[in-house]
Amino acid sequence: MKTTARVVIIGGGVVGCSVLYHLTKKGWSDVMLLERDQLTSGSTWHAAGGFHTLNGDPNVAMLQSYTVSLYEELERISGQSCGLHKSPGIMLADTPERMEFLKMTVARGRYLGMETEIISIKEALNYFPFIEEKYFLGALLDPNEGHLDPSGTTYAYAKAARLGGATIEVQTKVESLEQKPDGTWRVITNKGVVECEHVVNAGGLWAREVGRMVGIELPVLAMEHMYLVTDDIPEVEAFNKSAGKEIGHVIDFGAESYLRQEGKGMVLGVYEQAGKPWSTKTTPWSFGQELLQPDLDRIAPSLEIAFKHFPTLEHAGIKRVINGPFTFAPDGNPLVGPVQGRTNFWSACGVMAGFSQGGGVGLALSNWMVDGDPGFDIWGMDVARYGDWATRTYTNAKVRENYSRRFRIRFPNEELPAGRPLQTTPLYDKFIEQGAVMGDSWGMETPLWFAPPGTEAKDIVSFHRSNDFEPIKAECKAVREAVGVTEVANFAKYEITGPGAEAWLQGLMTNTLPKTGRLQLCPMLNHQGKIIGDFTIAKAEEGRFMMWGSSQAQVYHMRWFEQTLPQDGSVLITPYGMKLIGLSIAGPQSREVLQRLTDEDVSNEAFKFMDYREMEIATVQAKINRVTYTGDLGYEIWVAPEYQRRLYESIMAAGADLGIKNFGMRALLCLRLEKNFGTWFREFRPIYGPFEAGLDRFVKLDKHEYIGKAAAIKEKQDGPKKTRIFMVVDALDCDVMGDEPIWVDGNVVGWVTSGGFGHYVNQSLAQGYIPTECFTPNMALEIEILGERRPARLQMDPPFDPDAKRMRM
Repeated sequence: MKTTARVVIIGGGVVGCSVLYHLTKKGWSDVMLLERDQLTSGSTWHAAGGFHTLNGDPNVAMLQSYTVSLYEELERISGQSCGLHKSPGIMLADTPERMEFLKMTVARGRYLGMETEIISIKEALNYFPFIEEKYFLGALLDPNEGHLDPSGTTYAYAKAARLGGATIEVQTKVESLEQKPDGTWRVITNKGVVECEHVVNAGGLWAREVGRMVGIELPVLAMEHMYLVTDDIPEVEAFNKSAGKEIGHVIDFGAESYLRQEGKGMVLGVYEQAGKPWSTKTTPWSFGQELLQPDLDRIAPSLEIAFKHFPTLEHAGIKRVINGPFTFAPDGNPLVGPVQGRTNFWSACGVMAGFSQGGGVGLALSNWMVDGDPGFDIWGMDVARYGDWATRTYTNAKVRENYSRRFRIRFPNEELPAGRPLQTTPLYDKFIEQGAVMGDSWGMETPLWFAPPGTEAKDIVSFHRSNDFEPIKAECKAVREAVGVTEVANFAKYEITGPGAEAWLQGLMTNTLPKTGRLQLCPMLNHQGKIIGDFTIAKAEEGRFMMWGSSQAQVYHMRWFEQTLPQDGSVLITPYGMKLIGLSIAGPQSREVLQRLTDEDVSNEAFKFMDYREMEIATVQAKINRVTYTGDLGYEIWVAPEYQRRLYESIMAAGADLGIKNFGMRALLCLRLEKNFGTWFREFRPIYGPFEAGLDRFVKLDKHEYIGKAAAIKEKQDGPKKTRIFMVVDALDCDVMGDEPIWVDGNVVGWVTSGGFGHYVNQSLAQGYIPTECFTPNMALEIEILGERRPARLQMDPPFDPDAKRMRM
C-alpha cells in the first residue's frame, strides 16, 4: 500500500468513488480511496437505485441534473455498465394543495431548463397504467428519471478513477486521524500509515465515527428504509409489450411511496410515519453487506393506501423485502465542503439520494479542493449550514421528522416542531404570553408574528395569504406610523481586535471601513468576485471593530475568516453568538423612546444616521447602531443576554403612550421589501457579482487591494451579465415565495429571489434577476405563481420613502 498521497478519501460507496473520479478528472492523480470492507459496503449496495432531478432547492436540482447526465459518460470511460434504465417519472397529486405544489415545482424548474409539465391523470396512465383515477387530481411529468444498478455504477466510478491514476485500497480500515503541525494528515489504518495533504470524509454510515476522529460531531443519522420487490405481474409485461417501454417511476404523496418497474414486477418503497432510526449513537464497524430485519407492520398504513391507489399491486406476491440503513442530515440534503476549524478536512456525507446527487457532490467538492471554489451555489448542501447547536440528539429528532415528511409538502409559512425549542432568549416566555408565533432561525426561537388577543397563536399553513396577513399588516402600520420593537438576537455578531484588524478587514471588504464611532455596509467577495457576505461594520475604537451579519452563515463566514487571518497573531476575531443579543426599535417615535431611556443626547445632530455608540440605556450597558432593516428611523440596541429583559420592559414602558407595538420577523421582511433591501441567501449569494446585485455604491474599486477586486473590476468593465430587479406584482391571494420564473414576451428569462406583500404601501412585491441584455425600463413582465402567470412591472425606486429621508430624520 502507498504511504503518501495528496488526497485520502475515506469510504468506498458511490459518493466516495464519485469524489475520487472527479478529482482525477480535475487533474489530481495522486489520490487514494480507503474502504474498510469492499466497495459499495454500507448503504450503496442495497439502494433502490432510482434517480431524478427534482429538488426543493433549485441549485441542488442543477447538480442532480448533472449527476443524471453523467452516467452515459461513465459507461464510455470505464467500460462498466451502470445498468441504466431511463424512463419518465410522474408525481401524483391527490389533494388541491398537492396539485398547487406540483404547479409550483414545474414553474421553479423552468429557468433551470427542466422539461417537466403538468398532465392529467388520464395522460399519466400512459406512463403508469395501474392508477385508480378517482383518487387523483393531476400529475407532474418529468422525462428525465430512471434507475440503475447501484453496484455497477459505483464500480464504473471506481474504474474511471483508476484510469485517471487513482488508487483504491479495500479491506483497509481507517482507525484514527492525526494532523501534523504543518497541517498535513497522518491516516492510521490497519495496514499502516498514509500521509496526505487532504482528507475527505465520505464515510456514509460511519461518517459520524470519522468525524469524531478529528473532534467533531456531524449532524447525520441513519434511518431504516424499506422497499419491497414484487413477483412478476402479468399486467407489467402486457404494458411493456403494448407500449414498447418500461413503466415509469411514480411518487404518490398520499401513500408516502415510490414505485418503479423491476424486471417484470415492481419496486414499492415507503417513507413511513413511524420511521425507525438505526444505530443512533455509534455505527458498528462490523456491519457490511447485510440487511436489517424487515417490519412490514411498520409500513402497513402506507401500503394499504398504495394498494387502494394502485389496485393491481394488492394481489401481487412479494419476492423480497429490503430493509437497510441510509444516512440523513436534519433537512435531508448532503453535508459537503471544508469543515470549519479543521485544515483540509472535507465532508462528503449525508447523501441519502446517492444516485441522484453523488455526481454533483463529487463535481462540487473536487472543484472546491482544486480551484478553491465549488463552482456552483451549493449553500443548500454546505456542511457549514449547521452550527454546534445541531447536537446528536437534536439531529436524531430532526432526521426522524424529515424522514416522515419525505413526501409531504413544506408550506412557505410552516414551522416544523421537532427538537424545539432549542435556543431561547430571556424574552421567549414573555413573547409567548403576548401571542407570539415562533419560528426556528438557525436553531434559535424567533418571534414571527403576534396573534391579536383572543385569537390562536398558530399558523394556518398555506401557499396563499393566511391568518397572519392582517396581524402583520397591523405590525407594519405601527412601525411606519409610531414605533415598533423587535428582537434582533438572530444576527451573527463578531468582534475583531488587534493591531492588524483594520488592514485585515480592508483586505476582505469591498467598501472603505468606517471612522471611529461610525457604521459602514460592507459586502465581501470570494476570489471569483462573487458575493459571499454582507456585513454592517462599526469601528468602536482604534484596533477594535464590531461586525454584524447573517446568523445562518456564521460557520460559513468563520471558515472563510480563519482561512484569511494573518499568521502572526495580529488579528483576533471573536464570534459572540448568543452572548450578545438585543432589540431594535423603529419608526418615527423611536428616537423619543430612546431619549426617555438615557441621559445622553440622542438628537439627530448628536446621534446621526449610521452612527455607533456604546452607552447606558435603561441602566444597561449597550452597543447601539443607528440603523434598522426596516428602512425607517430606528436603532439596534445590543446587550448581554442577562440584561435583555430589563431593556425590553423599559422600552415597552417608555413607548406605551406612543403606541409601541411588538413586530416579528415576517413584518420586518415585509418592511425591508418596501425599501428594496436585499438579503443574504436570497439576493446576495455566491452566484452573483456585486454589480449584478446592485451593490455598486458599496464597492470601491479605487481602494487598495481586497479579495475579489480584480474580478469586480472586470465585472464593471464588461458590464454585469445579470441585473437585480424590483417588481410590483398583480397578485391575487398568493404572493411570490422565491424561485418563481420571470417571463418576458412568452419566454422564461429570470427568476424571483424573494418577495411578499408590502403592507404599508399595499402592494405585492418581488425581487429577482434577469439577463442584463433583456432589461428595459418599461418592459412587460410576468411572474408564474402556482401555475398562473401574473403581470408585474418594474419599480425603479422603493415604494416607501424613495429619497431615504426617514432613516436620516
